[in-house]
Amino acid sequence: MGLFPFLNHPLGKPALVLLGTIAVSIFAFHGTIVFWPQDNPFETTQVEISKGASLAVIGSKLKEQKILTNERTFLMAVKILGHETNIPAGKFTLRYPKNNYQIIRQLIEGKPILKKVTLLEGWTMDKISEALEAKLGLNKKGVLALCKNRSFVSKTGIPSKSLEGFLFPDTYFFQEDVSPEDVLIQIIKEYQKNISDDLRKRADEMGFSELEMITLASIIEGEAIYDTERSIISAVYHNRLKLGMKLQADPTIQYIIKDSPRRLLNRDLKINSPYNTYLYDGLPPGPVNNPGKASILAALYPDKNDYLFFVARGDGYHTFSKTREEHNRAKKAFQKVRRKYQKKRG
Repeated sequence: MGLFPFLNHPLGKPALVLLGTIAVSIFAFHGTIVFWPQDNPFETTQVEISKGASLAVIGSKLKEQKILTNERTFLMAVKILGHETNIPAGKFTLRYPKNNYQIIRQLIEGKPILKKVTLLEGWTMDKISEALEAKLGLNKKGVLALCKNRSFVSKTGIPSKSLEGFLFPDTYFFQEDVSPEDVLIQIIKEYQKNISDDLRKRADEMGFSELEMITLASIIEGEAIYDTERSIISAVYHNRLKLGMKLQADPTIQYIIKDSPRRLLNRDLKINSPYNTYLYDGLPPGPVNNPGKASILAALYPDKNDYLFFVARGDGYHTFSKTREEHNRAKKAFQKVRRKYQKKRG
């Protein structure tokens, strides 16, 4: 009887032809809808898709921006292609959006336009929150509150009461409608990528917790301008810690004064704060800024020297001393440079 016995029926072949015709017609109809032209004037245009926007809302948005002249066929085309829930949020650049397929493909496959945010070494949480507000429109106070939220900090796995010190300096790219939580999580992930188990093991061997490692690194970050000096400055602090000397680190004072950064005054050194390393022994309770990788490595791999003091030279570098007498001479030399500079400024 063969594989298709119904073909032997008088109506079999006409029925098959009819089914084929219907299938071709449906295929042709779908193809027509998918490639339906949108008579807009654009060679290039931008569109922003809000987070959680429905297909209907997206269609209305494109219609409003005159990207679509036939909204109905666009909605049908999206459903035919199975992308009804696949259009991501973000700002997109559409190039030659002249038919449904070109528009849909670029929305689905195109990368959203991202906003670039650069966080510099040595910035505090306050400064970083300010930058996130300026670049992403996030509320500065809200970001700061999240950085200090014990529950949120605990979820990130950061071993501290706040995110100060752990907001890794780097250049980041974010979507426009990103939440503060997602921004901070991405920054923390970058920190985690850069702090290997080997570095944590090294800190443990030196008798430092991870928090103490980052705290020392932040002080080094606040002092050093040039990479060549980071490990030398680190050695000074390590030497002082071993001898039980106060660190007397200026970055810890800058952290507690309201109008930082500025030249420190004698009265600043008397502020009663656990961060004041002129008053209290050892490391402060936590980082005083967010250090970069170079300062973290310097904290873990200090230079081998007997220096206990250093003072600025006036050119970004420092003079290092082993004794207080040498240090006092270096300070006098710097004061001469400062007075000379002040005279020039008039």
